[in-house]
Amino acid sequence: MVQFVNTEKARQAEGLRVVMVGFVPSPWGEAAKGILHVENVPYLATRLGAERDAVVDWTGHDSAPIAVYGDEKPRTGWAEILLLAERLAESPSLLPADPSERALVMGLSHEICGEDGLGWARRLCGIQAGLSGAGGFPKQTAEYLAGKYGYRDEIGPRAVRRVVDLLGMFASRLRRQSEAGSRYLVGDRLTAADIYLATFLALFAPLPQDQCEIPDAFRAAFESMDDATRSALSANLLEHRDYIYEKHLELPLTL
Repeated sequence: MVQFVNTEKARQAEGLRVVMVGFVPSPWGEAAKGILHVENVPYLATRLGAERDAVVDWTGHDSAPIAVYGDEKPRTGWAEILLLAERLAESPSLLPADPSERALVMGLSHEICGEDGLGWARRLCGIQAGLSGAGGFPKQTAEYLAGKYGYRDEIGPRAVRRVVDLLGMFASRLRRQSEAGSRYLVGDRLTAADIYLATFLALFAPLPQDQCEIPDAFRAAFESMDDATRSALSANLLEHRDYIYEKHLELPLTL
């Protein structure tokens, strides 16, 4: 269970502190929590939300997750946070020892978490839909995110194609892995890429309310999608999500 404290207490504590987006299943934050849980890394968490100014004063950043270990520099990128967790881990690595498989896990993870990856493109789709009144994020949220992430009208259609292509790629990979007798994206054991895929599918199909209690408006925003995206969200993707949560992650979510 995640222990949330106020920003000042987190700032004064030793060890690892992680700033999260509060009360919604932000996939970057949920992935970080999942990785730290699996690797048995203890940490304190604080929410960005109402304490944004205090967080910015402490870390110099205004977007979560932010990981701060001791007096080291704050880390904000998904790969930076993963590699910090790997360094602090008390349990087996979420990155394969084999260099080729490690590179594959990092590449797949970038296609989920990185710029122009699945999460990035899906967020742009939500902005497009919200601004046009076709579902997606509430309009005020969509306007804020549009300014923050440089949204332009011509970006929307490309983002939809990118989402569809990536969902198709991950679904095909899971099918091939299943045929080879594996429930995981790479090899025959859990890697960081599995956690990223499971958590980022919240942007399409959040876990049920008894496992992930979020406001109705945000649940509707995440579940809103065009026909092409809905068709690309194949059953094996959601089966993979459910398996990873049931086998490896904490439920219900603490937001």
